[in-house]
Amino acid sequence: MKQRNTSALIGAALLMATSAIGPGFLTQTTIFTKSLGASFGFVILVSILIDIGVQLNIWRVIAVSEMRAQDIANKLLPGLGGFISLLIILGGLAFNIGNVAGAGLGLEALFGVNVMTGACISALIAIAVFINKQIGKAMDRFTQLMGAIMILAFIYITLISSPPLGEAVLRTVAPAKIDFVSIITLVGGTVGGYITFAGGHRLIDAGVKGFDALPTVNKSAVMGISVASLVRVCLFLAALGVLSQGLLIEDGNPTASVFRLAAGNFGYRLFGLVMFAASITSIIGSAYTSVSFIKTFSTRIAKNENWVIIGFILISTLIFVSVGKPVQLLIFAGAVNGIILPVSLTLMLIAAYKPAIVGVYKQPIILTLIGATIVILMAFMSLRVILDL
Repeated sequence: MKQRNTSALIGAALLMATSAIGPGFLTQTTIFTKSLGASFGFVILVSILIDIGVQLNIWRVIAVSEMRAQDIANKLLPGLGGFISLLIILGGLAFNIGNVAGAGLGLEALFGVNVMTGACISALIAIAVFINKQIGKAMDRFTQLMGAIMILAFIYITLISSPPLGEAVLRTVAPAKIDFVSIITLVGGTVGGYITFAGGHRLIDAGVKGFDALPTVNKSAVMGISVASLVRVCLFLAALGVLSQGLLIEDGNPTASVFRLAAGNFGYRLFGLVMFAASITSIIGSAYTSVSFIKTFSTRIAKNENWVIIGFILISTLIFVSVGKPVQLLIFAGAVNGIILPVSLTLMLIAAYKPAIVGVYKQPIILTLIGATIVILMAFMSLRVILDL
C-alpha cells in the first residue's frame, strides 16, 4: 500500500509538472528573463508561493471529497460541472494544438525532420502510451523519463552558461523592478486551466483519496510545483548567464537562442530534445486531464477512456497539420485558461466548507485566505485579457 502511494505521489506530481512545462512555459520564462533580468527571480519566488497555495487548496478538496472537480461542481450546483468541463476541454484542445506544434519543432531541431512530420511522429508516440492496457503505469513511467531528461538538460545548460548567481539571489529578494503581469502569467502557466487538475485527478484514479491520504496529497502537490519551478529557475539562470555575457537572445525563438548561445550547435540539439520532451508530456497531460473531466458523465466514455484520449490527440494533430499554428485560437485559449483558474478555485474554496462534500474536514484558514486573494488577482487579470482581445 505504501509503495503504491509513493508511486502515485511521484506520478501525479510529475504529470502535473510536465503538463505545465510546455512550449509556452519555456518561451514565457525566457522572454521575461530578457525583459526583467535578475529581478525575474523575485517573480518566480512569488509565483511559486502562489502556485503552492492554489494546488494545495484544490488537491486537498479533491482528495477528501473523493470526487473529481466536475463532480464537486455538480454537487454545488447541478450543471455547473458540465460548464467547467467545457472550459477545460476547450482550453485543453486549443493548447494541445500548440503542444503538438512544439513537439514537431523539437524533432526538427533534434533530427532535422519536417515540423509536420515531427508533429505526427510525436502524436503516435503519445498514442502509444495510451494503447498500453496499464495506462496509469505507462503514463507515470513515460513522464518520469521525460521529466528526468528535461531536468538534466536544464542543469547542464545552466552550469555551462555561467550565470551571475550573486546578482540573481540579491534581486530575488530585493528586485530592481516588479512586474505583476508576469507573476499572473507564470501562475496561469503553472496551475491554470487543466494543469493543476492533472495531478489531482491522477491521485483519484490511483486510489489515493480520503482524509488519511492528505499527507501524501500535500507532498505530491508541493513536489509537482517544485519540479516545474526547478526547470523554470534553471532556464532563468541560463538565460541570465547568456545576457550577462552581452549576448543577444533572439525574439523569434528565444529558448532555442539561449541553448545555442550557451552551448553552440550541441546546445541547439539539446533544445530540440527539451522542447520535444516538454511538448509530448504536455500532450499526454492535456489529453488525459481533459477526458477525465467528462468520463464521469458517461459510462461509455469511462469504459473507452483510452480511445477517447487517443481521439483527443488525433483531433489536435489533425487541426495543426491542416491549419498550422492557429494564433487566434491559442490567444483565445489563453483567455479561457485565465478564466478557469479563478472559477475553479472559487468552487473549491466553497466546497471546502460544505459538509455534504468534504464531511468533517476543516480547511486550514490560511489556505482559504491565500486562495481568496489569488481568485481576486486572477479574476482581475483575466478580465483585462478578455477586454484586450
